[in-house]
Amino acid sequence: MNSTGRLDGLNDAFSKHFITFGLGVIINCINGAFVYTYCKSEVLYRDPRYVLYIHLVINDMIMLTLSVALHFFTYTIPLTFAPCCILLLILVATTKNSPLNLAGMAVERYIAVCRPLHHAQICTVQRAYALIALIWVVSLIPGLTDIMVVLDTQPLSVFSRIVICYPTYLYNTPYHKAQSVAVQVKFYWRLATTTWCIAATNWYRALLFSFVVLTLIITYLKVLCAAQAASGSDQASARNARNTILLHGVQLLICTLSFISPLINTISLSIWPQGRRFILFTTYLLTELIPRLLSPLIYGVRDKKFSSLIRLHVFFKYSNSIENKMNLVAPWRRSKQVLQ
Repeated sequence: MNSTGRLDGLNDAFSKHFITFGLGVIINCINGAFVYTYCKSEVLYRDPRYVLYIHLVINDMIMLTLSVALHFFTYTIPLTFAPCCILLLILVATTKNSPLNLAGMAVERYIAVCRPLHHAQICTVQRAYALIALIWVVSLIPGLTDIMVVLDTQPLSVFSRIVICYPTYLYNTPYHKAQSVAVQVKFYWRLATTTWCIAATNWYRALLFSFVVLTLIITYLKVLCAAQAASGSDQASARNARNTILLHGVQLLICTLSFISPLINTISLSIWPQGRRFILFTTYLLTELIPRLLSPLIYGVRDKKFSSLIRLHVFFKYSNSIENKMNLVAPWRRSKQVLQ
């Protein structure tokens, strides 16, 4: 009985690793084609719009790689507290980068349509890089706050302890658990200070998400008004920008899947408690892995300039390489036929 359970466990773990690793490699290869096209096209990295877009793609690649690696480490290689903190810090930051990056792209489209005369002065490549740096700083603050709470409340020996690399297991101090009752009065200054810090972090996350949603709504309405007031080619450009911002809204909904995954798990487990492992793994695939492909792929394929450059730099060169290999093999085949 035990051997059967162990065998089933091993088979189940191998299947999950195989699916996760395979999807991770496929998605990163597809996104890598976008990055390769960007690096080979000088016209793209001179445009702040595509600088922000390729940052979104690279950010999703980093997030996907770390997510798959942590899924693998959870089953195979135990990690100590310190490297797990670093991995989770980057993973959480990349999760928050995507919505903020989408807000920046929406603002860029708004300026291009509603302020076309000032677009070249406002939206520059240097400012796009500065915005990316700011996005990373803002996204790292919540994760750094969690680490500071651990440093303040736990001995340094905790960083050499082997842990399960998951946020709820890693940050399980009483002060993290107290975030749900952070508004209550605390009698000890240390407890009050730490609880206030966690509560402020939660408000900070909600504020960032609200900022992104409001940015997308406002820019969409502004561009919609500009599309109705414009005529001719300006109207077509405004309509394309409006559809692009609407697509950013769809991408934002895709990004929020990772935030509502606990709710999805809770509802699914209440309906089917026997399928806990299947539900958790399926939710992980649908909310963490698949969105890393859909978000960049939809935008990259839809953009005419980017899609044409992908065909030029990826598919055209791949077909040429196959043709060259066939040309090298063909003379050898003809000489073999002559000898026969």
